[in-house]
Amino acid sequence: MGIKKKRDMQVAALTICHQDLETLRSFADADGKNLASLLLHCVQLKDGVSQIHCVKQIVPLLEKADTNGVCDPAIQSCLDILAGIYYSLSLKNPLKKVLASSLNGLPEVFQTEALHSFTSHLEEELNTTDLYSYRKVVDNISSCMENFNLGRASVSNLLKNVLHFLWKSLIEILEENRQFAGNHIVQTQLMNDLLVGIRVSMTLVQKVQDFQENLWKVSSSPIWQRMCDLLGIFAKFLSDDDLLQTIQSTSGLAVILFIKTMFQPSENIPELISSLLLRSVDIARVPEWFVSSCRSLCCANVPVSALLFLCQGALAMLDWQNGSMGPSGEALLVDTVHVLFTLSSQIKESTLEMFLSRILALWTNSAIHILESSSPSMKDSLNGNSSIAGRLLEYIYTHWEHPLDALRHQTKIIFRNLLQMHLLTMEGVDLVTDPFFLELTKVLLRLEWHIKGKYTCLGCLVECIGIERILAIDNTIPSQILEVMGDQSLVPYASDLLETMFKNHKNHLKSQTAESTWIDQWHETWVSPLLYILCEGNLDQKSYVIDYYLPKLLNYSPESLTYMVKILQTSIDAKTGSCSSRGALGALMACLRAARAHGHLQSATDAWENLVSSARIKQGLIHQHCQVRIDTLGLLCESSRSTEIVSAEEMQWIQFFITYNLNSQSPGVRQQICSLLKKLFCRIQESSQVLYKLEQGKSKHEPENGLTKEQPSVSLQQYKSFMSSICNSLFEALFPGSSYSTRFSALTILGSIAEVFPSLEGGIQVVYQLSHDIDAVRFQTLIECFTSTFEEVKTLAFDLLMKLSVTAIQFQDAEKLRGLFQAALELSTSTKPYDCVTASYMLNFLVWQDAVPSSLSTYLTQGAARSDGDKPAAVVERNTLMVIKCLIENLEEDVSRAEKSLLQAAASFPMYGRVHCVTGALQKLPLDRLQLVSEWTPVVEKLLLLSYRISAVVAPVIQSSSPEGLIPMDTDSESASRLQVILNEIQPRDTNDYFNQAKILKECDSFDLEDLNTSVSNINTFTDIKGKEGKTCDVTAQMVLVCCWRSMKEVALLLGTLCQLLPMRPVPESSDGLVTVEQVKEIGDYFKQHLLQSRHRGAFELAYTGFVKLTEILNRCPNVNLQKLPEEWLWNVLEEIKCSDPSSKLCATRRSAGIPFYIQALLASEPKRSKMNLLKITMKELLFLAGSTDSSQSTVPQVHALNILRALFRDTRLGENVIPFVADGAKAAILGFTSPVWAVRNSSTLLFSSLITRIFGVKRGKDEHSKTNRMTGREFFSRFPELYPFLLKQLEAVADTVDSDTGEPDRHPSMFLLLLVLERLYPSPMDGASSALSMAPFVPFIMRCGRSPIYRSREMAARALVPLVMVDQVPNTVRSLLATLPSCTDQCFRQNHIHGTLLQVFHLLQAYSDSKHRMDPDFQQELTDITVCTKAKLWLAKRQNPCLVTRAVYIDILFLLTFCLDKPTKGNQPVLERLGFWEEVRAIVSGSELITGIPCTFKVPGLPQYLQSLTKLAIAADWAALASAREQTRDVPITFSQLLGSSFPEVRLLTLEALLERFAAGGSGSLCSMGEDFLLLATKESHPECLCKILRILHCMDPSEWLPLTERCIHLTSKEFLTWMMDIASNDRSEIQGVALRLTSKLIAYSIKTHEEDRESLAPQLKRWVQLVILSCGDRLPTESRLAAAEVLTSTAPLFLTNPCPVLELQDTLALWRCVLILLQSEEQAVRDAATETVTTVLSQENTCQSTEFAFCQVDASIALALTLAVLCDLLQQWDQLDTGLPILLEWLLGEGDDLVGCAESADQGEDDYLFEKAEVNFWAETLTFAKHLYQQLLHLLCRSGWRPPSSERLSHLQRTVSQQQHLLSQLFRELPPTAEFLKTVEFTRLRIQEERTLAGLRLLAFLGGKEAAAPTRSTSDPCSSSHLTLQN
Repeated sequence: MGIKKKRDMQVAALTICHQDLETLRSFADADGKNLASLLLHCVQLKDGVSQIHCVKQIVPLLEKADTNGVCDPAIQSCLDILAGIYYSLSLKNPLKKVLASSLNGLPEVFQTEALHSFTSHLEEELNTTDLYSYRKVVDNISSCMENFNLGRASVSNLLKNVLHFLWKSLIEILEENRQFAGNHIVQTQLMNDLLVGIRVSMTLVQKVQDFQENLWKVSSSPIWQRMCDLLGIFAKFLSDDDLLQTIQSTSGLAVILFIKTMFQPSENIPELISSLLLRSVDIARVPEWFVSSCRSLCCANVPVSALLFLCQGALAMLDWQNGSMGPSGEALLVDTVHVLFTLSSQIKESTLEMFLSRILALWTNSAIHILESSSPSMKDSLNGNSSIAGRLLEYIYTHWEHPLDALRHQTKIIFRNLLQMHLLTMEGVDLVTDPFFLELTKVLLRLEWHIKGKYTCLGCLVECIGIERILAIDNTIPSQILEVMGDQSLVPYASDLLETMFKNHKNHLKSQTAESTWIDQWHETWVSPLLYILCEGNLDQKSYVIDYYLPKLLNYSPESLTYMVKILQTSIDAKTGSCSSRGALGALMACLRAARAHGHLQSATDAWENLVSSARIKQGLIHQHCQVRIDTLGLLCESSRSTEIVSAEEMQWIQFFITYNLNSQSPGVRQQICSLLKKLFCRIQESSQVLYKLEQGKSKHEPENGLTKEQPSVSLQQYKSFMSSICNSLFEALFPGSSYSTRFSALTILGSIAEVFPSLEGGIQVVYQLSHDIDAVRFQTLIECFTSTFEEVKTLAFDLLMKLSVTAIQFQDAEKLRGLFQAALELSTSTKPYDCVTASYMLNFLVWQDAVPSSLSTYLTQGAARSDGDKPAAVVERNTLMVIKCLIENLEEDVSRAEKSLLQAAASFPMYGRVHCVTGALQKLPLDRLQLVSEWTPVVEKLLLLSYRISAVVAPVIQSSSPEGLIPMDTDSESASRLQVILNEIQPRDTNDYFNQAKILKECDSFDLEDLNTSVSNINTFTDIKGKEGKTCDVTAQMVLVCCWRSMKEVALLLGTLCQLLPMRPVPESSDGLVTVEQVKEIGDYFKQHLLQSRHRGAFELAYTGFVKLTEILNRCPNVNLQKLPEEWLWNVLEEIKCSDPSSKLCATRRSAGIPFYIQALLASEPKRSKMNLLKITMKELLFLAGSTDSSQSTVPQVHALNILRALFRDTRLGENVIPFVADGAKAAILGFTSPVWAVRNSSTLLFSSLITRIFGVKRGKDEHSKTNRMTGREFFSRFPELYPFLLKQLEAVADTVDSDTGEPDRHPSMFLLLLVLERLYPSPMDGASSALSMAPFVPFIMRCGRSPIYRSREMAARALVPLVMVDQVPNTVRSLLATLPSCTDQCFRQNHIHGTLLQVFHLLQAYSDSKHRMDPDFQQELTDITVCTKAKLWLAKRQNPCLVTRAVYIDILFLLTFCLDKPTKGNQPVLERLGFWEEVRAIVSGSELITGIPCTFKVPGLPQYLQSLTKLAIAADWAALASAREQTRDVPITFSQLLGSSFPEVRLLTLEALLERFAAGGSGSLCSMGEDFLLLATKESHPECLCKILRILHCMDPSEWLPLTERCIHLTSKEFLTWMMDIASNDRSEIQGVALRLTSKLIAYSIKTHEEDRESLAPQLKRWVQLVILSCGDRLPTESRLAAAEVLTSTAPLFLTNPCPVLELQDTLALWRCVLILLQSEEQAVRDAATETVTTVLSQENTCQSTEFAFCQVDASIALALTLAVLCDLLQQWDQLDTGLPILLEWLLGEGDDLVGCAESADQGEDDYLFEKAEVNFWAETLTFAKHLYQQLLHLLCRSGWRPPSSERLSHLQRTVSQQQHLLSQLFRELPPTAEFLKTVEFTRLRIQEERTLAGLRLLAFLGGKEAAAPTRSTSDPCSSSHLTLQN
């Protein structure tokens, strides 16, 4: 990276007219020293910057000329010319400001003449009559008043003229704007001119001295008249809603400013403005001029926006400081805020809401100013307890979670200012005891942490009163805030609050404590919770804490780093982390990384030597947790100084990291790796520039960072070697069969290297250039990356090739390039979609490398072939043109054949590939700078015609009502005839009429037998097609559909590209563009047809993409006719929707198909800065249709409207613009849900779902009731006030229906939607203080909804009630609900009512017990009172209550109370014991069906639910009895054995789960005696889940406790039991299979240890167990099975894998090792992580821990693979089993006898497979990576051990086998086509992989035979001879 040049300033040069030029020449002297000569020289310069220097010499020259006090005529003329120059320059030209600045120093003698010249020129400007020149004149007036004395004086001289011009220009521009309605471009410019005119008028009044005097303030003064006129037009603008709101806003400021300037006496101004704001102007008491100018503002119906902007004007333009306006000013301030509060409830448009928030913030600023010198009464009106402060708090609470960021920010400002206002009103009151601050603190802390506004307000409160007050209330606040940092949406708020708090706390501690001990307290409060989260928190939480909080803490307190490191270092050895936890090592790396990146570590050396060891760094680089690896890499790469030298040790670590971390499946991790390495390369490049300077002696001092222990030349050489080594590693990673992840990482990093180290000219030295390391092999490797099935890899490879300074012609001969081009053409017609993408990249590569075949030159005319010679741009354009013409020629043939047979096209030459290649070529071309326009014009015309032809061919399928199945999967005559009937019926009737009426197919009239036979024969002919190579292939419906919708997709994208990139010709004859206006209209009609008629989602979604590009172009187009096209199309389609014509082809099914997309594209492209009138009108039309209740009309328009509204509400581009329509949309959806027509109900549901997302935000988790997607009722109803009465009325109607005697379940289906909305609302903090918009009125209706006869509705009502009840009101509400339950003596009651009430009690209690109020002292007492109430209704839990459903819920409530209250309090016995609650529970259980039993045939609703609830209560009673020392066994109501003996699986399952939880926790205690029960139950259990739990419990127990009992209990010996377990593990389903395998493995290990003398007897079981483990590792098995296998291998590793005395035979032992290797290469991260646990266990054994430096470390699977093979080879030597083991490992290396011929044949046959049928593919495993590691370890083992085979025959046999395989490979390579790497990629790659493995085997065998030097290499005749040997050591 070279030294960056400062960007040159661009200045437009000034020019003058010919007459002025002649004048200057006439006055210029021969010496060139007078002013005329200087000006002449200046205007002759062509460079504006040079002219600036000339202008600066004017005044010094005139100062010298000022000798006799007389202005020379020559100078007069020059000054006149200067004035003309000044007014001719544009406003932003720096020359204008320089000229003004220079002339401010003009000598006094020239001032008069200069002023005369400037005044006369300004007068000429003001006489301008051209409307489009007005802006230039206004700009000149503005610049005259901007620090320019002569200009200001000129304006003052012509003040009357200037005011008249401004008034005239505003009037005329406004009229012009009206005439150009609909022309967005012109209107935007005119609106901008209006805005500038208003601003200049205001500046004029503020800056011109005349306005400070009173001479002009008489009605006869022309200036006064003009001022009145301007005031009148500003008042008109203020009320004109057709203007932009910025114009209205500025007009509001101007109105107040003019009133302030004109009104007399000034003391009455506040009173006048108050009357304006309150709409109470007394016309009789105000001057006539005011009434005539501001009549529209004096009436009672002033628009809301006008009032708002008047408030803004009053606050911004009046002087509020120092009490200058007196009591009337104070009254105005109060009136203003009341007006703003009124407007707040009326404004719903987002932009006006934004204005209102800013104005309220402005009001609080004004209030602070006025409070500094206000009266006591004013302070009383504005203190924290006043009504105004209460309304402000209400506004804050309502808007602090508004979706607009800017509005939330204003809310924060208002809150901060409110606190400041209260402080100013306090006199002698202590902050600690102030009631306002105390109450506010309690309210904020009581809120849930998911409320974003809580964080900002708490931050302001801390700044105001200090953190110590808050910590005194709750010192766990820091930990609480850190806990919520797992939620990304809350993280920025939480981190900002923490920063505010810890800064405030540190300052407070410093000021209170003189000693240094305060830092320990500060660390304990803020750093210790952080370290706990870093070590123990969940993954998201730690990531966000590191990214957001840690840097802030270190930046503020760098000295805390030492404390962190000290704590973490002591924790590392205890726990290093795992795949799911970073541990202390990860925390340490994160802290060090943040410290170094922010400059808190002076250099890398300090970090390594003092803080962390080299071993820790290497452990971090290959840690199992990805973020630990990233943080360690970040520590190495990131630095606060970009020129810090990279040390040799750092470079070694980076190289080590790259070796094992390229193959990361996580996109985020790959992105971070590539980004960090790019930072490192930038450091290398920038520090190398410093080193070059040092080396050249340009710097005489040592660099700041003490670079160099080494000489600069040594460091530079290290850099070169390092970069070359990195590139070698990256190119090696592009080996055959490398994974997508590896290729993506390698290519991205190579691209970064090429970008950071460019090929620079001009002698700038670059330490490394990638192009120097590119040879033919590597170039070919990059080209072969185009064959990847992942487009990202193709893109990266293409971009990298473009960055290199080498070209294809340097490495490829003409023959190869021709083959490449032919391969691309062939791939462009492949039936595999990704092949056409490959073809596109190949063609673009050949075009940009100027490597297209010379034969294509025939497509060019002679003029085109010669144009612009060899300029790169011209060459690319010429090549692109040739390729596109060639593609068009081929495409025309394909389309002609497709028009004859679409089936043939789908099978052999799908057209979409060619179109994709054309689009790709056009997108790469700079189409705004084309040279060969005449050549391109016919090409574009031909492309458009071809696009329409292709579309016509595929349209019948895409527009069919059932495009997915038009062609039968088989070709029998019955299917064909059925198809023909369907086609005949559907195709001509594909209209609305078809969907409105059922069609009956006639049996005889539709076709006769001969027609049927003809159609059958035709279809049979077409569905059996000859492929490209003459093979017969079946054409499936999939193939036809894919061919059609992809063709439509590519056509749409091509047309969109043409519209977006090509300039448009206004008329056909013009030659300045390529697309005519008519062609654009045709394209629009094409999109309209296909969007409105296509049925296939893939087709219309992609047509939408192209159509969006077109509409965006049209809205920016200067042609008015084209600009208005979207509006015309919109009205046409709305009319078609409204008319509901039966013949309409608009699709009424499939969610209206493409219609919503069409309207969405038209509306979303409307300019955002406009009034969005199209959107507003369309939304009103659609809402009217959607809310239609006329049953006599067709419902099709209503369905369309609902579907379109859904799309518009989902469109993020429309953003806040659709919010004003949300309320009406919700009404339509809720009312539509009650429609009798299913289609309307379905569309209403979809619309409602979109509205819920739009209102409450995108759901970020699986929890349906997450607190993050909720808002307060006040906020909700403030934003949508119309919904408050609507929802209340609807809910009341629903409740009345539920309460009616009929209780019909379907009378009000809208209850479901109402409750869905209400359950997302919760009370506002203001609900207790204000009744408006309170949620309280909804509560009784929701309670009544709980009586619904529909079970789901009762549940929803219970959930919806919970958030509406304040937490402190829950106990009273629960007691009142319990009181409504019937007594056991009542005769008449409904179980539905009881159930609904109980559900509400249960959910309220559950929420209450989960809340943080459990810490309150009243919590236990409240629950005790509730428990007493429940005892009064206990009959509902007993047999007296016949309904099992209500019994179950009541028992759930009892269980919940036991969970909350079964704990001693303050030394007393538990509450439940005191109340005798347990006796009642035991009585319930004893009298229940669990004791008496239920007949198996007994089927009652709610029985399973009842049994589950009862079982949970019984288990709780059992645990309570067992836990009490006083209890005896006889007091247990029912034993666990009895529960396990139940005939109901629900009872057994819950019991087993409870027991399993106790066993897993290690607290089994007396339960160990139940082994016999578990064994008996295991043999009898038929329920799979119960059996699974039993086996888990047995696995948790010690086998010695239960295995000896098997023979007595279940009559099985231990071996028979083991065999039975293995049978289960072999045959059962995956979950039980995994548990059985774990138990079997534990039993095997136990048996081995207990039968050491008699191990031979276990040999059959061991053999079978090994086979079980092997089978469980298969890729096709469920993940659970493979995880079980990994766990088993981990637990048995010391016994079977690393035992110094192997227990198993070597072949079985190696089979288990192979299982470990297979699991380490699994595609699933969880399986690989589990397998690395096995490796960790293996490396921690006594006989293996010395073989690697990573013993006892958590390592990643990539390096675990290499470590596993290293340990295995080491163990073979330890076991002295090389003779037997090495041949097996050689077989692993060679691929264990892969059938190459079979593979090749299956690959050939695979082309005929169905399109979407995919085989199992592992996208992570890399065969050659495994082979490379194995090869290296075997070679190392052979070198180290010196082993040789015992017999030469065996060696010869191995050599013969491998040689035969090599010969077969050579033969198969020869059978492939010349460009097989592109045309037969799969087969070619497979053969390449096998060749590498074979060569590796031959090298090892050669080494064994003592012929290392003669190891075989590839023959140069081999097709892959260009590739290097990947596995060389």
